[in-house]
Amino acid sequence: MGLLGGISGREAVRRFRRLGYRIRHQKGSHVRLWHTETFHRKPLTVPMHSELKKGLLRQLIQDAGISVQEFHDL
Repeated sequence: MGLLGGISGREAVRRFRRLGYRIRHQKGSHVRLWHTETFHRKPLTVPMHSELKKGLLRQLIQDAGISVQEFHDL
């Protein structure tokens, strides 16, 4: 599997929290994250699915302003 394969919503939230994002709130199965230190990073909405689709995960990583490799290394 590639760098983006098999990542759950829970794992994605955990990695984004390592990057400095914090949970703002959750509504249903979607968690809303925002970055506490800088306003240059976009807020993220992560669905808590068992596996995120590659396109969605790639867009979340892009919105966070990091590369796929940086996300994988978190």
